[in-house]
Amino acid sequence: MKGFVENRFGLVVLVLIALGALYGVAFLTRPAPAPPPAKGPQKVAVESVVAVCPAPRGAEVAVLSAQGEGAVAVGSTQVKEPGKLWRAKVKGDDPVVVKATGTAARGLEASFGTKTVKGRSRGLAGVRCTEPAGTTWLVGPGPAAAEVKLHLTNADAAPALADVAVYSAEGPVPSDAGRGITVKPGAHLELDLHELAPSATVVAVGVTTSGGRLAVAAKAVMDGRGVDWLPASAPPATRVVVPGIPSGEGKRELLVAAPGTADATVQVRAVTTDGSYAMKGRETLDVIAGSVAVMDLTKGLDEQAAAIELVSDVPVVAGMVISTSVDVAFSAGTPSLELGAAVADNGKGSSLVLTAVGGPGRVRVGTATVDIPASRTKVVKVKAGTGVVVTPVSGEVYGGRVTRDRLKSGTLITAQPLSQGRIWTMLPTYTDDPAVVLP
Repeated sequence: MKGFVENRFGLVVLVLIALGALYGVAFLTRPAPAPPPAKGPQKVAVESVVAVCPAPRGAEVAVLSAQGEGAVAVGSTQVKEPGKLWRAKVKGDDPVVVKATGTAARGLEASFGTKTVKGRSRGLAGVRCTEPAGTTWLVGPGPAAAEVKLHLTNADAAPALADVAVYSAEGPVPSDAGRGITVKPGAHLELDLHELAPSATVVAVGVTTSGGRLAVAAKAVMDGRGVDWLPASAPPATRVVVPGIPSGEGKRELLVAAPGTADATVQVRAVTTDGSYAMKGRETLDVIAGSVAVMDLTKGLDEQAAAIELVSDVPVVAGMVISTSVDVAFSAGTPSLELGAAVADNGKGSSLVLTAVGGPGRVRVGTATVDIPASRTKVVKVKAGTGVVVTPVSGEVYGGRVTRDRLKSGTLITAQPLSQGRIWTMLPTYTDDPAVVLP
């Protein structure tokens, strides 16, 4: 052994053995490497759009699409010049399905509207043509205050199975008629909410599919006191902004529903042309679990254009009833303009009501840049007979489009909150996980 150690080659071998043992133990006991940070949703361009205009019944449908490669079809009609505003009267009572593919789908917007000057359906009415979805929320008057028809359209090739949940001022409305509703591929179903909740004066309606998707809309006829479609509301959240409240005379009623199992305490702030403030005597609204609460904001807003910011301790959905002496319009909680927005058609007397929540905001309306002061609302007139694209630049901005037609008998009105434009979408990140194939 002594000879082996004295041999220089033997010494080298012993050193290598010792180093190997040392590094081997270190390798086996080292901590596992940290996994790479998970990537958030990726912003990608929209390449395909399906939008449904529910039962227009003689209304004028307007479609605004991008100019690019691809195709745009309105029902069986092919749009020959994508990039230009397309308008046409609709024949028949069936829903109109708008489809677009390729770059022509980016920013596609579709809506329809009617004008009736006499009778029980007097008023301006319109709505954004909506995408099929798994869940849709609507907030507005109930069957005891209006004739409310719910429209369910299946634009897909597979059947859809849906449940319709109705919440009233008194709480959830039990009804077997709203459960297990099957809508066949390409079919359209019209439900009278009177059959589900006949005594409700206000409602929040949640339509959820357990199979397939549905495009959902509802029309409210106030029997001579106005008519309009209810815009889709943002899903339940602890922070909700209801934009697009016009200035002028008439009532402004806030509707808030707490569809969960816990009562909600909601902080209410108005963001008007004069500033942001909690309205005296209307600082908070308590909503019993499973019910809809109403708060009259007419005096608090003092005829100013505004948005309403709600912060709740439990998720809520919200909407607004906007009345004149002869007509009614509706707004609803909606996301910010972070992904842009568009309005397909603007009638005479149209304007955008834009609100910057928190800090200042900046957007482009068409080619014009609009600055909104911090915690303020700004009204921007838009040219009649045109479509308009709203592009975010900075800040947290919300908006709505309001159209008014002043008659001798009073002012007709319709409103449309600016929903997220079909320009970009957030694609969730997928990761490999063997658990999805394990029993």
